[in-house]
Amino acid sequence: MRWLRYTDSTGTHYGLAEGDRIRRVEGTPFDGYAQTDDWASLDQVRLEVPVIPRTFYCAGLNYAEHAIEAARKRGQEPQLPKQADIGYRANNALVPHGHDVVMPADARTIHYEGELVVVIGKQARHLTPANALDCVLGYTIGNDVSERNWQRSDRTFWRAKNSDTFKPMGPWIDTDFDPSGARTQVRVNGRTTIDFATAAMIFDVPTFLCAMTQYLTLYPGDVVWMGTDGQSPDLRAGDVVEIEITGLGTLRNTFVQG
Repeated sequence: MRWLRYTDSTGTHYGLAEGDRIRRVEGTPFDGYAQTDDWASLDQVRLEVPVIPRTFYCAGLNYAEHAIEAARKRGQEPQLPKQADIGYRANNALVPHGHDVVMPADARTIHYEGELVVVIGKQARHLTPANALDCVLGYTIGNDVSERNWQRSDRTFWRAKNSDTFKPMGPWIDTDFDPSGARTQVRVNGRTTIDFATAAMIFDVPTFLCAMTQYLTLYPGDVVWMGTDGQSPDLRAGDVVEIEITGLGTLRNTFVQG
């Protein structure tokens, strides 16, 4: 199933994508729902981010090449992470598929980060490797936009990672997607700039969920962004960034000057 949030003339709803149409549902995928006989075409509605998370988690460095390049840019000897570390992002930064990413006027070095996003469907605590995936509703796609100068200069990531529109997410939640065998491909203006195996993480999804739930409770609607590999070119106003994960879909956004 592919769950969408969308807005039409009657309000904002959850729906199920079937080809280029959406069947509206009453309720949500998190607390029960009923399908209706109301249909809409994808091109007749405004897509929203597929979930507004209660808590917005993000994996630390979780792909080898990205970790190595980040260390080299800091002038340090590359060392891969020894444990699954987690951070946080802010809901104000979320923006849907198809909507603009606004680059602040004083931003200088804007990069994309194409990421697999885990969407939590059930409350969970003290997960084990055997049951960790039982709490997962499905997956979507994220673009962890970053301003690298701010990331280096500020004591926190408050604006480097969390400026308005810096977190595109969507277009839907796919409950049947399997990351094994998938590839993450990023295109800028139609040109492929990076292509990596989605599942080639240093620490996989169950490892992160188990580590997290030893200390915190995951709730329905929480999201966990799983990190990225490789490096982004410097983005400019007018660039269109597409993040495609095979079998899951494509997240597309245009970058504009603020």
